Amino acid sequence: MKKYFKVDDWKVIEEGFDKNYNRVTESIMSLANGHMGLRGNFAEQYSGDSLQGTYIAGVYYPDKTIVGWWKNGYPEYFAKIANATNFIGIDLKIDDTIIDLAQVEFSSFKRVLNMKEAYLERSFIVKVNDDQLEINEKRFLNQEKKETAAVKYSIKALEGNHSVQLTPYLDGNVKNEDANYGDFFWKGEEQLNNKQQSLLSMKTKKSHFKVSTAMEWKINKEYNRLEKINEENYIADKITLKLNKGEKINLEKFIAVCTSRDYEKNLVNTKAVEKAAEAVSLGFDKLFAEHKNAWAKIWQESDIKIEGDLEAQQGIRFNIFHLNQTYTGHDPRLNIGPKGFTGEKYGGLTYWDTEAYCLPFYLATHSQKVAKNLLIYRHNHLQKAIENADKLGLKGALYPMVTINGEECHNEWEITFEEIHRNGAIAHAIKDYIDYTGDQEYIRDYGFEVLAEISRFWADRAHYNPRKDKYMIIGVTGPNEYENNINNNWYTNKIAAWTLKYTLKNRKYLKENYPEAYNDLIDKLQLSEKDYQLWQDMIEKMYYPYLEEYDIYAQQDGYLDKEQKLVSDLNEEDIPLHKNWSWDKILRSPYIKQADVLQGIYYFEDEFDQDSMERHFDFYEPRTVHESSLSPCIYSIIAAEIGRKEKAYQLYLRTARLDLDNYNYDTDDGLHITSMAGTWMSIVEGFAGFEVKNSQAQFRPFLPEAWNSYNFKIMFKERRIKIEVNQEKVVFELEKGKKLEIKVYDKEYKLKPEQKLIIEN
Repeated sequence: MKKYFKVDDWKVIEEGFDKNYNRVTESIMSLANGHMGLRGNFAEQYSGDSLQGTYIAGVYYPDKTIVGWWKNGYPEYFAKIANATNFIGIDLKIDDTIIDLAQVEFSSFKRVLNMKEAYLERSFIVKVNDDQLEINEKRFLNQEKKETAAVKYSIKALEGNHSVQLTPYLDGNVKNEDANYGDFFWKGEEQLNNKQQSLLSMKTKKSHFKVSTAMEWKINKEYNRLEKINEENYIADKITLKLNKGEKINLEKFIAVCTSRDYEKNLVNTKAVEKAAEAVSLGFDKLFAEHKNAWAKIWQESDIKIEGDLEAQQGIRFNIFHLNQTYTGHDPRLNIGPKGFTGEKYGGLTYWDTEAYCLPFYLATHSQKVAKNLLIYRHNHLQKAIENADKLGLKGALYPMVTINGEECHNEWEITFEEIHRNGAIAHAIKDYIDYTGDQEYIRDYGFEVLAEISRFWADRAHYNPRKDKYMIIGVTGPNEYENNINNNWYTNKIAAWTLKYTLKNRKYLKENYPEAYNDLIDKLQLSEKDYQLWQDMIEKMYYPYLEEYDIYAQQDGYLDKEQKLVSDLNEEDIPLHKNWSWDKILRSPYIKQADVLQGIYYFEDEFDQDSMERHFDFYEPRTVHESSLSPCIYSIIAAEIGRKEKAYQLYLRTARLDLDNYNYDTDDGLHITSMAGTWMSIVEGFAGFEVKNSQAQFRPFLPEAWNSYNFKIMFKERRIKIEVNQEKVVFELEKGKKLEIKVYDKEYKLKPEQKLIIEN
């Protein structure tokens, strides 16, 4: 952990430059708008350690799989979001000196991420021939016009007169660092660079996505010379001009990025050029004003305000900011990658994180359509999930652990074949959505097909053990990935049986409420009474390992056979285990990577009384190393549920500042976007105790001791509710929509428009 950035409620500030920490800062300072994103790289040349990264949503390359020993069922490729044309670049040369912060003398360096208005600003003073010049850069990716971006780059001569050479460019010669075989994913298509237009068009190999990037620029001073540069997959304008003492050069660069995902291939170039021209005609300030207004609306719906704890405030806003940058819900073909647009790890692809962690945030802070699109994404991939199960010799649908287009992309056997609990998270997300929105038609139109095929998979994957008269699921990896190829992971068995039960419940609902649609679905799915009887038998006879001496569920069969040590028994140099221990040693240890049994208690807390939840928490939390970013938030929520307020707060702070303070020493390869949703959950579901039961919003708020107050808003069934918790009272206000009945501390109240509900603590 490193306290590197200044603490501020709306900004992340780097003062001074640590070249050894640059990759972490590049991740932290990333910008995105749902359509594209880029790391916080320098505009000008930098020869030090850096991951130059620009990523376009949905544009991927099917990179050939690397495995040591091929096994039947492995995917042919591991998709990677392709590191795309570097459009931010502006090289700078002053007199005979190339400005490269790895090579030149500079001072007063400052890099600031403004989260409120979603822009990155950077400044420093460089010394050239004993004269000082001030450099400033401001950039943003337009939240309203998602295919456009803009950069304002300025140089002011504090001393002396100088010759300045500015070179705005587009560079398509960009490789993915995570390419399995070092392949270059792109092929140059077209490029032009004339007086009016600059365009670089590239196409991904194999997947054939066309990405066209157009550039235009404006400068506030007359230049002496303009040289047009056309090289392979690279175009630039080299502008030479004089800069006298006290003068300032402002170069404004406008970019548009269009793809064949959105336009016919023969139109992509034209669209990019048109949008760049539109951007330059509006100008930097008008474009930015439009962008700023769009973000003001986003913050109006999704901000959480904390009084009395600046680190916690900065942490939650940082998380909410990146969630809103990463996914906007404008395109149901897109989903949420664990690193978003901030790095290349995990290939930028979709995991079960979306359903288990991200969906609640988007349900509560965006229109219903946004969350629905996340579910439709899975429905659209149902046939691929059926094919995926078939490759493993199984019936029904097995959704991939990692995907971009519905096909499995992961090639580690203990994940690809065994971490099948991901199916349950997708089923549970359907319940979450319907309970939250009341959109019962979703079951008829999309949901039942998904539930039925997942249930068919569970019915085939489990087996009946006549010796114990129980159904078992063996050879799995549960959420705790520090256990592989184990038998009867409690969470996996539980989520499987629950899915079967929920599917049967919805079968009954459809039969009673939409009989015609029900008959069509049953015919289409070819379900029979035999299927339903098997599912019911499995529900009643699913095996759940239990530790009698502790009166808790066992994580899996044989868990107590391990040497029972606690995290407190570890030496400091052991942490993190995955970087310091062999995999063999980890697998033999009792240590838990992330919430496993506790993940199930989080989902099914109604089945556990207070004492039972405490017993499970007290057994499993001391054995959990929280080396997954997804872990602390779940434990924080459960800690809040059982009244461990200080523990809940400590775990919240860890997840809120996971990347800002680089807790797991891995922020350099990108941020933990999906765990950021867990941070939001820690406050809203943990501290405020928000949950939906029987289609009703319920709350059990408390105030962490370190805070004076906090407030947030949620959208619930087309209402917007503001909740404020302070040391004296809890205040509810219905800001939008019709009156609503809610429950607070198990007592029912009516919320009415323009009338605050005040509950004394």
